[in-house]
Amino acid sequence: VLLGDYHKPGSRLPFGLRPVLFVAAVCYLLALVAAFAGHWDLALLDSVLPVTARVAQAVGGMLLVEQAYRNKTAQERWAIKFVCLAIGGMFAYDFYLYSHAMLFREVDPDIWAARGVVNALTVPLIALSMTRAKSWSSPLAVSRRAMFHSAALFGSAIYLLAMGSAGYYLRYFGGNWGTVMQVTFLFGALLLLAGILFSGTFRAWLKVFISKHFYSYGYDYREEWMRFTRTLSEGGDNLGERAIQAVAALVESPGGQLWQRRESGAFEPVAAWQVPGIDTVEPGDSALCRFLERTQWVIDLGEVVTEPEKYDGLELPQWLREYPRGWLVVPLMMDSRLFGFVVLQTARSPIKLNWEVIDLLDIAGSQAASYLAQQEAANALMVARQFESFNRMSTFVVHDLKNLVSQLSLMNANAEKHKHNPEFQADMLETVSLSVQKMKLMLQKLSRTDLQEKPAPLAVDAVVRQAMAQKAAFVPRPQLEVVDAGLRVLADRERLERVLGHLIQNAIEATPKDGSVTIRLARAGEAVQIEIVDTGEGMSEEFIRERLFKPFESTKSAGMGIGVFESREYINELGGRLEVSSRPSSGTTFNVILPLYRQDALLVERAA
Repeated sequence: VLLGDYHKPGSRLPFGLRPVLFVAAVCYLLALVAAFAGHWDLALLDSVLPVTARVAQAVGGMLLVEQAYRNKTAQERWAIKFVCLAIGGMFAYDFYLYSHAMLFREVDPDIWAARGVVNALTVPLIALSMTRAKSWSSPLAVSRRAMFHSAALFGSAIYLLAMGSAGYYLRYFGGNWGTVMQVTFLFGALLLLAGILFSGTFRAWLKVFISKHFYSYGYDYREEWMRFTRTLSEGGDNLGERAIQAVAALVESPGGQLWQRRESGAFEPVAAWQVPGIDTVEPGDSALCRFLERTQWVIDLGEVVTEPEKYDGLELPQWLREYPRGWLVVPLMMDSRLFGFVVLQTARSPIKLNWEVIDLLDIAGSQAASYLAQQEAANALMVARQFESFNRMSTFVVHDLKNLVSQLSLMNANAEKHKHNPEFQADMLETVSLSVQKMKLMLQKLSRTDLQEKPAPLAVDAVVRQAMAQKAAFVPRPQLEVVDAGLRVLADRERLERVLGHLIQNAIEATPKDGSVTIRLARAGEAVQIEIVDTGEGMSEEFIRERLFKPFESTKSAGMGIGVFESREYINELGGRLEVSSRPSSGTTFNVILPLYRQDALLVERAA
């Protein structure tokens, strides 16, 4: 093992000992196997041959160790001198043991019993050399978590042995009260042990002690980063508290508070974790914020007081100097700007702020800032979408109000001429009643944004007649042709009626008074076809392709350009389609095709 680990690939073994080394290693392994299998005991050493072989093995081992050391450079000897001393010492002790047996024809039991202790004493020397030699490093290592729990268990075992010994002493020397004193003492010792093991301060101290004395780095970065990311990624609305907890856990801090930049530029407290929290707002142009943004340093509040020259004479605000158990200020940087900062309380166990801790807090702060910024952007996007939905609904409401105003204005214009006509009076009352109903529905939608549509099977001819009745006062008056009666579709009545009303209104407005507007209702396979045909001005193909279905595009001076857009959007939602055919000066045909209500379609198929 020694020569193999320290042997360079291009060098040769001294004295050409490669075959000898191989044979010696095989013999030694066979001896070990025999010993573990139970075929070796001290009686075998009574004969001359086994003892002589052991003496020769010890001498050969010492020679190999000497040659291995001599054939190394001064720098390499620094790495292997302790392991050579340890292995050479084991061979030397074996030489003394077996030469003594050869001389006196028997093995001294005391010297033999001490052999295990001597070999154990060489282990620290071997371990020291292993830390110096890179070739002895192994890809397998004990994790910090396993080391932490092993150390806790080992310490508990030592503690229990010591308490058991003390209890035995009390029982032995306690006389009549010995048993009582022993039970009382052991119970108290167990309570004390449980208190220590469940103490966060003790666990933090043990973790720091192990990291400082058993590992070259203070953190298991894989474990820490997984825990940090897992804490930030947990569900819930309290991301600010989770960000504080994730950063605080890196330095064993028991609590802290988060300040975050707002639109005004000031930093406001937004979350606190395991601390009462204060409501102080820190101005964005204060000395503290400017220092954090300029240097991106982690500020040690105690060090600012004792060594202010390290922080360019930074003057801390009064609230920060008086913060309960204030320890660190960790900046949360985002795109080289100060997004926020976290104030942490003093750690449970003393932690030295070296480059490793500061670098870890820096990158953790940037990561926490990215999570907080993402949540802030998501909230802003949600608010923007709510405003967009409200604005869109308001636009449609205004469009419907415009249509109602047109109907009432036309009715008012004809009232002077036809106010004594009973038919006109009946139409006027019906128009006013329908207008009131529509305005009530609009008010309901504005006041109840959570109002959901409830599609239901509708008789299409009834919906069309209702939409036409609202346009009865207009000229030319639309005419209805029902080719197939009793057709039904699944839709919201109010929206479908409004869509058809838009299309009929557009047809009326585009048609001269001596023209005609015809609505034809028929079945087309598994669909309902509603044709709205007018003899108006018509449209060019370019207008239909480029402008007709775009919102806020209109050829009418008082138009808003959303009626046809809304009609097509809702027809598409129902699984239908809106087709347009038109030519300038030749009129226009809007063809609304909606899927037939499925139950009706099944009844028709069975009848066929």
